[in-house]
Amino acid sequence: MVMGLGPLLLVFVLGLGLTPLTLAQGDFRYRDFLTKHYDAKPTGRNDRYCDSMMVRRGLTTPCKDTNTFIHGKKTSIKAICGDKNGETYNGNLRISKTPFQVTTCKHVGGSPRPPCRYRATPGYRNIVVACENGLPVHFDESFFRP
Repeated sequence: MVMGLGPLLLVFVLGLGLTPLTLAQGDFRYRDFLTKHYDAKPTGRNDRYCDSMMVRRGLTTPCKDTNTFIHGKKTSIKAICGDKNGETYNGNLRISKTPFQVTTCKHVGGSPRPPCRYRATPGYRNIVVACENGLPVHFDESFFRP
């Protein structure tokens, strides 16, 4: 009887050991999402804002074509991954039930090498994210809801 529990116990212990790694990876992806797409309180939302934020966030080697910064509270963004502020959208993605203040920075110019110049488009939009372990890990798109 004890012999039969050995393999089961081994699987259980291995499962416990791997769970924190999976959660840590999701946490890393969430932090990366915040670095690329989150700015709680922007100072201006113009072309100069985009130029400086893209450099500050390390998105200019090479020049990233388009990037959107979401403004507001992290808790509201996290809530998209649950039913409180999100709903299923196009497979494994989630769309926000409420619009967010955003600034989309679009690269203008021919060269993908710095110095990069960006055009800012501020607005309020519903956003679409991918979630892992209840946290947003990928920004997919933003648009005005019809």
